[in-house]
Amino acid sequence: MITLLSRFLIKNREQINSPKVRTAYGILCGMIGIALNLFLFAGKYLAGLLSGSIAVTADALNNLSDAASSVITLAGFWFSGKKADAGHPFGHGRVEYVSGLGVAVLILFMGFSLMKTSVKKIWEPEAVAADGLTLTILAISICVKLYMCTYNRSLGKKLHSEAMKATALDSLSDVLATSLVLICMWIESRTGRNLDGICGLLVAGFVLRAGYGAFRDTLNPLLGEPPSKEFVGEVESLVLAHPEILGVHDLVVHDYGPGRRMLTLHGEVDGSRNVFEIHEVIDGIEKEIHEALGCEAVIHMDPVRTDDSAALDLKEQIGEEIGTRFPGVSVHDFRLIACKPKSKMIFEVQVPYGFSKSNEEIKIGIETFLAEGFGEYQAAVCVEQSYI
Repeated sequence: MITLLSRFLIKNREQINSPKVRTAYGILCGMIGIALNLFLFAGKYLAGLLSGSIAVTADALNNLSDAASSVITLAGFWFSGKKADAGHPFGHGRVEYVSGLGVAVLILFMGFSLMKTSVKKIWEPEAVAADGLTLTILAISICVKLYMCTYNRSLGKKLHSEAMKATALDSLSDVLATSLVLICMWIESRTGRNLDGICGLLVAGFVLRAGYGAFRDTLNPLLGEPPSKEFVGEVESLVLAHPEILGVHDLVVHDYGPGRRMLTLHGEVDGSRNVFEIHEVIDGIEKEIHEALGCEAVIHMDPVRTDDSAALDLKEQIGEEIGTRFPGVSVHDFRLIACKPKSKMIFEVQVPYGFSKSNEEIKIGIETFLAEGFGEYQAAVCVEQSYI
């Protein structure tokens, strides 16, 4: 249904990097989500009243919270699609993350509410009537939620939308919860054993787990998280495809919302080349990154000497030694400067997060082995943290 409607309602629907297209998809999915969740709420609430089941009523209220979540998601897409202005020069893309966080908070609130009601039902059980209408409504609900999970997950991956991914996760949790209610009601109709309160408690557990996952996945982009390995690989492959670029380091990605990323990186170039020619190449690469990945790029040129065999050999030796002593730590911006009384070697090392030693310990370790094995040189070592 989403695919069919998008053909008629979304212009240039394949241009997923366009903020207008993303907004249109978000509004379309939000409207459909609201309609389907209200339909499910009405059906389940009726079934809960007829059967007297707290588990079914809880499931109905869960769908009502999903409708509210869809409203928040829809509003988030609408605001995030607004153009940049003087007060928000990087656009409003992060509003989508905020809306996803709001969805997660609603899910968690509903989960705790259902848990409280279910515990009371365990201590004060009441008979449940598992009639055909109730079972049919629950079965239809499972099918509808599976459909909602499928299209939200598909579009969430396609549009890189954390809000849609959160909604898909919530829909899958609803499928499991409703299936559990259906199974418990069937067991009770066969055995007479009242499992309504226990079932409601398990439903609350599903809801809380989904809420926690959605909260985590939408909070991380707001706090600032590293880019994916796939994205880093795309950037490096695109840049290094140009023979003028000898190496890439210090890649930093700033995320201002889906389709609104900015990145900076350092590209090593032959220092003997004409600076105007290299600048022209760099400008071209920045444009390629914008067209291919939909983000703004700024590339800093790092000139290196390619005709100094002594410096190249020394860099390779030291790089291998550092890689052996500190696996994962890399060397870049290596320079050898002839001066008296000792020639000076200057370089930077990049340390990944989670490394077992601190930057200061790494710096001391490098300076120690340089003093022991390369004492004929003065060493100036700068240790910096990686952002990927």
